[in-house]
Amino acid sequence: MSNAQRVDNLSSTKLRGRDRRFLNLSTKLTEIEAKQIEQAASRVSKTPSEWMREILLREAEELHPNLDLVSEIVGLQLLVMNVLAPLARGERLTAEQFQAIVRSVQLTKLKAAQEMLGRRREPKEV
Repeated sequence: MSNAQRVDNLSSTKLRGRDRRFLNLSTKLTEIEAKQIEQAASRVSKTPSEWMREILLREAEELHPNLDLVSEIVGLQLLVMNVLAPLARGERLTAEQFQAIVRSVQLTKLKAAQEMLGRRREPKEV
C-alpha cells in the first residue's frame, strides 16, 4: 500500500464502541473536488472523512447502494418484454406460460442488474 500510513502508539483496541482505526489512506484533490466532497458530506450531516469511508467501503464490497431497487426495475423490464413480445406477435399466453416467465424473471433479475451496473462502471471508449 503505497499511500497507506499506519497510525502507531495506540492506547487501546476499542474506541467509542468500535474497533480503533489505525490506517490512513490519502489522495490529492483539486479545490473544486474538495468542495464537492465537503458539500456531499454536509448534505448527509457527516464529516468528509466519515462520508468518504462509507463510500470507499461500499465500493470495495462491489455492491451498488441501490442494487435491490435496480434489480426490481430490471425484473419489471424483463417481465414486460417477455410478456409483450408474444402478444405483439398475436399469440396468447396461458397462465402456466405467464408463471414460467415470472419464475424465470425472479431467477435472472439480480444477475441481469449486476451485469448492467458492471457495464456502466466500465470506461467508455471514445
